[in-house]
Amino acid sequence: MTTPERVLYLASHLHGTDATALLAEGPTITWLGATQDAPPADRTVDLRDCSLAPAFVDAHVHVTATGLALTGLDLTDARSLDEALRRLADHSRRLRGGVVLGTGWDETRWPEQRAPTAKELDRASHGGVVYLARTDVHSAVASSALLAAVPGVHALAGFAGEGLVKQDAHHAVRRTALESITASQRAAAQRAALDDMAAKGIGSVHECAGPDISGEDDLLALLAMDHGVERIGYWGELGGVERARDLGARGAAGDLFVDGAIGSRTACVYEPYADGDTLGHSYLDAGQIAEHVVACTRAGLQAGFHAIGDAAIRSVTEGLTQAAAQVGVEAIKAAVHRVEHLEVLASQDISVLAHLGVVASVQPAFDARWGGPEGMYATRLGPERARGMNPFAALLEAGVLLALGSDSPVTPPDPWGGVRAAVEHQTPGSGIAPDDAFAAHTQGGRLAAKQEGEGQLAVGAPATFAVWEGAGPVDLSEPPPTCRTTVVAGRPVHS
Repeated sequence: MTTPERVLYLASHLHGTDATALLAEGPTITWLGATQDAPPADRTVDLRDCSLAPAFVDAHVHVTATGLALTGLDLTDARSLDEALRRLADHSRRLRGGVVLGTGWDETRWPEQRAPTAKELDRASHGGVVYLARTDVHSAVASSALLAAVPGVHALAGFAGEGLVKQDAHHAVRRTALESITASQRAAAQRAALDDMAAKGIGSVHECAGPDISGEDDLLALLAMDHGVERIGYWGELGGVERARDLGARGAAGDLFVDGAIGSRTACVYEPYADGDTLGHSYLDAGQIAEHVVACTRAGLQAGFHAIGDAAIRSVTEGLTQAAAQVGVEAIKAAVHRVEHLEVLASQDISVLAHLGVVASVQPAFDARWGGPEGMYATRLGPERARGMNPFAALLEAGVLLALGSDSPVTPPDPWGGVRAAVEHQTPGSGIAPDDAFAAHTQGGRLAAKQEGEGQLAVGAPATFAVWEGAGPVDLSEPPPTCRTTVVAGRPVHS
């Protein structure tokens, strides 16, 4: 048996400790202390101008879609509909007739204040196959050629005309569009995304996969890829306990949709949208949620749901309560179930989550991008309802475990930006302390995946950390500190 290499790391500061040196033997931290007291090592890495901290965990990502945005057509920063269409035309020319997969457009930021149409996509692509997901990825615009390739799409719920698709129609169109991706394209996209995350100090990601999002082959390929960034898989399928287990997923959880998104007006709410005569859309009721939670609990898997609107979140908390009545509160707490997003949240729902030990997997960048009195949330729901969204402080004060993520590519992986957004919430009183935000983006993600004892610099913990230029604890500066290296289980994954 090969003896693991003993590597001594010297730094100016080790987060959460008084130490200035760390010894890793293979994948494990075996010693922490003062530099002058360091034991013998096979190799010493001098980082005394840097600080060491636990590597970030992004608790909600879509790796392939993130990679496609990095390597393909990303319209996040398009300033107008005209600019978006020009960039689509340029991208289509470069692809020479290939399928265009784009993301990131947001009509609320454009002077035209409207989505592209299928006819506009047709002209820009010269009749090509085009799929352009809205920034929240809960609606999209498809070209005429793509719509023609989806039998019966016009009769599906959510077909809004002029190429705009939501709900079931969007799921069908997205599945057809993603079928165009070859295995080599998928691998390149996944590697590009993981490399980018490692360069930002992210050591672990929670992939929120599912039949309507990416497919089984995509998740299997991602989990099998030889890459140092750790990938925790979730499979969002109702009743998908056996499927999740077969796929190597941590749970039948993640983006198991109870509703949609605020931007697409598909998040399920009790009061109509301020700028549209709709209550959004509900995919699951409390009874279905309870049945799923019970099945996951008995199978020893995590259950979890995507829920954004207050009506959807109430369905989740009612379902969890019903499940607890069947299997017991302690069994529910031990399972560490989770809910993604939790944006329009009432105090009684927070109490249920705390009582049942449910994880809140949240995305502070959403508030930074769409919150505030002039933001998209205020436009969609009205300023009063928008002020109560994403109540991180109330969740933390109630004892709910927070795990921070990006929902990339909805917002890009940016852990320091996520920490800053959680602290500098646009609603006074809803932000949390810097140390709490950092913990939620490191140890919180570990606990959310039932990885007890990880996400910290301690003897016996995995040697998983990021090295940041400069010294100090939590850094909220702009621009953020530079990641010199990221190490996962003793293996450098970025340098």
